[in-house]
Amino acid sequence: MGHYILRRVLSMVPVLLIVSMVAFGLLYVLPGDPAVAMLGENAGNRQTYLALRRDLGLDQPVYVQYLTWLGRVLSGDLGHSIRTNEPVSSVLMQRVPISLYLGTAGLVVGLALGLSVALASALRPGSRIDSMGTLLAMGGVAIPSFWQALLLVYVFAVVLRWLPPSGFTSPFTDPLLSVRMLILPAIVLGTHSAAVIMRQGRSALMEVLEQDYITTARSKGLADGSVVAGHAMKNAMIPIVTVIGLQVGSLVSGAAITETVFAIPGVGRAAVDAIFFRDYPVLQGAVLMLTLAVLIANLLTDVGYAYLDPRIRYR
Repeated sequence: MGHYILRRVLSMVPVLLIVSMVAFGLLYVLPGDPAVAMLGENAGNRQTYLALRRDLGLDQPVYVQYLTWLGRVLSGDLGHSIRTNEPVSSVLMQRVPISLYLGTAGLVVGLALGLSVALASALRPGSRIDSMGTLLAMGGVAIPSFWQALLLVYVFAVVLRWLPPSGFTSPFTDPLLSVRMLILPAIVLGTHSAAVIMRQGRSALMEVLEQDYITTARSKGLADGSVVAGHAMKNAMIPIVTVIGLQVGSLVSGAAITETVFAIPGVGRAAVDAIFFRDYPVLQGAVLMLTLAVLIANLLTDVGYAYLDPRIRYR
């Protein structure tokens, strides 16, 4: 098992290296000049401008700039924000717990809705529950996240006034208000995942429930609940775990939209703000951090494979 995890960790290194090249390339893809953005009104002074470019290493060849930047990143130095002059690592680390809080809530919503509807649909195929679940899954995939967010805000915050429209409060400051502020973004973030999990879970469960060992278990007089929980779920979870691992990546990418619409100060919102303000170091750090989150989610998915199917760990 340890060798299996080690191989998976080593396979992450080339991906991170490629992503680091892409993140560094953002410096040249996005419009504007970092030195001009940092100087602001003083950008007209030619000597000051050239001196700052030398300090930033922008007068060096591209490969030298990349290797220098990569060396600083490996040592934990992501640079300083152009807008606030704060260390990028400090800016992002303040936002990571918020994004984890939101992402965990979205994943819980997705799993709760997706697995429960999948189980009900698989046990009663062709029923009203199955038809309703299929309709909800199609709607969850088809509706854009930003439109769903605005619709929920209008209904539950503006019309009914049940929930706050936006903002964030730490659960350590006011737990009740924090949960109320989290409900709408968690629903938006988890709806798409729930739809995909539901469809894949329904197919996997229906396939497993048709196997001979399930028929044997039922012939012994076991109740449907015992058959599903004790025999079907573990085998059906292998393809479901695959979808869950992929949906974590969707949660990470969707967090930027959700955090922006609901004014949640997470890593995704930091990346969006960095694009608008041309804050290249923050954007580069956010891209690396979000990529690392997706790779860790994929690693946990692979470990879940090895737990559910012991044959995998020997491959």
